[in-house]
Order: sequence, then C-alpha cells, then structure tokens
Amino acid sequence: MDTNDSHRPWGFYENLSDADNHKVKRITVYPGKRLSLQSHDRRSEHWYIVYGEALFTCNERHMRLKPGQAVDIGLRDRHRIENIGTNNLVFIEIQTGAYFGEDDITRYADDYGRAVETHD
Repeated sequence: MDTNDSHRPWGFYENLSDADNHKVKRITVYPGKRLSLQSHDRRSEHWYIVYGEALFTCNERHMRLKPGQAVDIGLRDRHRIENIGTNNLVFIEIQTGAYFGEDDITRYADDYGRAVETHD
C-alpha cells in the first residue's frame, strides 16, 4: 500500500485520483463489516463492485451486489454498504460534485460510535 491509504475500523481505502472535478477511491471492506449509514451534501457517488459480496442500502432500498454490478448515489441519499461475504469486499467509488472532503459526511448510524444525533 502507498501513503494514500487510509485505514478505518471497517477496512481501508486508497485514493486513485483526486482532481478538481472528481475523486476516485478503491475501497476495501473486511468481512462482516460495514460503512456508516451516511449522506453527502456536496457530492454524488458511483460504486462499482470489483470483488466480494455486498448488501447495499440507499434510502429505503436494499439490494445485494456482486462483482460487475454498480449503483448510483445522489446528493443527500442515505446510503451504506456491508460486506456479507467471507472475503474482502472491494469496490471503486467515483465521486463527482462540488467538494470531496471527508468532512462532507453526515452519519446517521455507525458501528464505531461516529454517528451524529439528528432530529429528522
């Protein structure tokens, strides 16, 4: 791994491209782990599954994903992905929008104590 890797309790990601108009990450999620239920105010995302099995949630929709499948996440969509397989889940995340900072994340539920309180 290079110095662009960022480790989290659920796995890690690597920045593949970081430009003014997009950002691309390769994200690895460990078996049995999941990302926060979250949304973004300033970016949309496209996720392409490379390896593994996932349960994807977007707003009220839940779907299983396997390699070769992709999903689109719009502004302010509440979304998360969970590794439901026995091997690492790997997917490519393409971000487009006005801002790509890690502080453009609102967490509604999180297995690692990072969720914010909301009143909606």
